Parts: sequence; structure tokens; C-alpha cells
Amino acid sequence: MWIDSHCHLNHEKFLTPHGVAAEIEAARAAGVDGMLSINCQIVAEFPGLLSLVEPLPNTWCSIGTHPHDAAQEDEAAITLDELIARATAHPKIVAIGECGLDYYYHHSPKEIQQECFRKHIRACLATELPIIIHARDADEDMIQILREENPHQKLRGVMHCFSSTPKLGFAALDLGLYISFSGIITFKKSQELRDFAAQVPLDRLLVETDSPFLAPEPFRGEMNRPANVARVGEKLAEIKGIEPAEMARITTNNFFTLFSKAILNKSQEITA
Repeated sequence: MWIDSHCHLNHEKFLTPHGVAAEIEAARAAGVDGMLSINCQIVAEFPGLLSLVEPLPNTWCSIGTHPHDAAQEDEAAITLDELIARATAHPKIVAIGECGLDYYYHHSPKEIQQECFRKHIRACLATELPIIIHARDADEDMIQILREENPHQKLRGVMHCFSSTPKLGFAALDLGLYISFSGIITFKKSQELRDFAAQVPLDRLLVETDSPFLAPEPFRGEMNRPANVARVGEKLAEIKGIEPAEMARITTNNFFTLFSKAILNKSQEITA
């Protein structure tokens, strides 16, 4: 059994008639029994995301503001208290994020991204919900903020779709965070990433698709799907020198340890 710890089921590429239900059935056929669909815009996106996942079996969601959207007026206006209230309003909400820092595209000013990221960390500490972190080209500021906002290392969370430097990766591990790998780990150019993955403890590993983006080999260039998380897991198992079934067991256990609000129910049926 695999769990896709990060996907975007409300993306327009999935929103065809019966599209999401069909993706879940395809994922089940590939041995994927659960998935976490991620929020990027609280105001514009979250209500629809929650409505989408609410009737779906073994499908959960997060709530948060992506760094690309941190400067949007409605997102920036959300206070810490409001984020806390929204994050604790429904049992399907099992995490806060994705949030973080992205200095590659500069869609939002650095200072606003940092302020937004700090707000999300504080909300996680207040609610005891795990944080889902997006990091790109911002290693030093990421490490500094995580250390400043989490001095007692009580923050739980994951570095999603990890493709940053080993320096950031090891700092995150030192702070108690998990590392999640996506289809990037299968790309030919990603040997440094595979070398780092080989050093991540088994009890800190997660797998994800980030679908509909970043399809793994041999599907690179195609639309990604939750079913493809097995490909990511198989590559990770190869790197670690263990059987894929063992990697599935480990990463599934890690998922439910981190996202403790997510409860697996094998008897559920799709009603959407």
C-alpha cells in the first residue's frame, strides 16, 4: 500500500467529468490507498478543495498559502487567529500548507513570503498540525526562520518535493522534519538528490507525486497522477536497497505518524 503525501486533486487537469473519482480508482489499482490534496490559496481555492475531498475515501486536504500567492491581498489579510480557526474546523484538514519560500520565481516579495511562512509555522505550533513546506532557492533564509520560530523543536512537518541542497535537507532532519521525494528523484540529472536520499533515515521518508506536475520516468512530460507514486517509491527502494513492498510499508507508516489526523478506512466507497 502506498500513500501519495502531496497531490493537487483540485487542479483543472483533474476536473473533468468523473475525473477525480477515476484517478482514485486508478490509484487504487496501482496500490495507492490514500492521498493528501494540498491547498495553495486559502480564500480562492480552499472551500472548493474541501468540498471535493470531503466525500472521497481516504483522501484528505491541507490549508495554507503558497509562497507564490503570499502577496495576494486576500491571502495576506488572513490573520494568525483566522488561520488557526480555519485549520481546526474540519476533520479532513490534516495539515497546514503548502507554505514556505520560493526565491526562484519571485511571484511575491521575499519579505512578504517570510512573514507568511512565519505565520504558518506559528499556526502549526498552536494547533499541533504538521506543516507542509515548499522551498526553492531559499536555503539560508529557510533554515534561519525554522530555527527562529521553532527553538524548542516542537514543529512537525515535511519538506515537500525535496530538491534543494543537502545542507537544507540535513538541517531539516536535525529539526525533526520529514523529507518527501517526488518524481524528480527518477530524473537522470538528479544523482545528487539520490545521493542525499540514500542518507535520509527510513523513518523520515515520504513519497509524493505533486501531481499533476513532475511525472516520474518513464512518464516524464505527461500529466502526472497519484497512481505514479508507486514509481517514486520503487526508485527510493532501489536507492535504499530494500524491496518496494517494504518501502511502501515504511512510507505509509511514516505518513500516518506525521499526519495523525488522517484515518485510513478501507471500507469507504467513492460517493462523488
